[in-house]
Formats: sequence, C-alpha cells, structure tokens
Amino acid sequence: MTHSDAFNEGREGDIPGLIREIEGWVDAFAGALRGLEEQRMTGADDTGRVAATVSGSGRLLRVAIDPRAMRDLDHVALGQAVLQAVGAARGAMGEGLTETMDTLTGGRPEPDLDVLEKYFDAVLREE
Repeated sequence: MTHSDAFNEGREGDIPGLIREIEGWVDAFAGALRGLEEQRMTGADDTGRVAATVSGSGRLLRVAIDPRAMRDLDHVALGQAVLQAVGAARGAMGEGLTETMDTLTGGRPEPDLDVLEKYFDAVLREE
C-alpha cells in the first residue's frame, strides 16, 4: 500500500514518506514529458492533402500541402484544411499524453486531495 492510499482511506500516514512518493511521481512525470517532447505526431485533414507535424508539447513543426490542394481549394478551404491537420496532429499528441499519464498512474483515478487537507492543516499549525 502506498502512502497516498493510506491518506485516501483516512488513516494517518508518514508525511515525509508521502512527500517522497509525490516527488517520485513528479520526477517520473517530468521524465515522461521530456520523452514526449522528443516525439513527433502527424495529423492530416479529411482529404489527406494537408499534413501537419507537432512536437510532443504541441508545438507546430511542419505543414505540408499537396500541390493538388493548392490547385483545388480556395484560400478559405485551404485554411480550414490546415487547421484540421494541425488539430488532428495535436489530438494525436493529446492521446500520447493521456497514454503517458495512464502509464504513470497505473490507470488509477486522481487522488482526492481534500482528504489530505486536515493533515496539512495539522502540520502547518504545529510549531
């Protein structure tokens, strides 16, 4: 059982142990984000004529427009195709982030931090 599980169940636990556990989560999350930043995600519009590539943090890296799109689409439709491709790439990036978070948390729901409030208050009041 983890320290956070003990607190979530309303039992007093080892606060320094809980802090170490949280620091471990933060370190793991930061490492996962660094790894995700190195990844590239690509998305395309519905026609496949416009493709966009974003970094793991969602930064736009590249937009590729098929010459047929330049010929067949007016400026408004081309703009919409670019937006759709960027949105698809960022959606893929979001799915990657969700998978990373599920891996880090083991698919567990977020802890109820309100349960910890009384313990934090008690620690802060101690002199």
